[in-house]
Amino acid sequence: MHNCGLFWATGVASLLASASTQAHPVGEPSLEEVRAAAERFADVEVALAEGYVPDPMNKCETAEMMGRPAEEGAMGIHYFRPDLLGIKGPPSPRVDGDGTHTDFRQPAVLLYEPQADGSLELVGVENLVFRAAWLAAGNAGPPTFHCVAWDEMADNPATAIDEAHMFEPHYDRHVWVFRDNPNGVFTPFNPAVTCDHHKATTGGSTAADD
Repeated sequence: MHNCGLFWATGVASLLASASTQAHPVGEPSLEEVRAAAERFADVEVALAEGYVPDPMNKCETAEMMGRPAEEGAMGIHYFRPDLLGIKGPPSPRVDGDGTHTDFRQPAVLLYEPQADGSLELVGVENLVFRAAWLAAGNAGPPTFHCVAWDEMADNPATAIDEAHMFEPHYDRHVWVFRDNPNGVFTPFNPAVTCDHHKATTGGSTAADD
């Protein structure tokens, strides 16, 4: 889909190596367009005003929390749009939704890194669709972005770690357009992102609010 054959022929390797490339399939935004569309969310108050809400579990996600090597880094704090994810209510018992939104010009999730002064720095964006809803819409496999299939996440009940962080099985794609990721622009965790300054507090819209 999206002229992926031509896209691969013109050098997808350079895309994964650098977020500044202009190469992208027809009909999809370039990484520069994704970045430009989300720049206003550098101010978390703008995100809140547009309907994004912080993770109610108050987590700053790290690779270790997902049972992965610490050197893979972190995702940061997730702010999300319930309407774009199709979330209709609280977890029962896990977060679920029926949205099929995949347009990175309006990401469903924003990724913030908590700073030492209590502020938030926008480091990346993400889209997520729940597997059941996506497949029920007639799709045969996961979504793709720039011809790369989204990651599939599901909890493994045989482990003590919740690999899907309280979500029903889903597909997601992280795009690191505000913080370079040495492991690749689409890699879930970023070693250049840290949760060291995350604090569990209540109220306000500081770095501790997720």
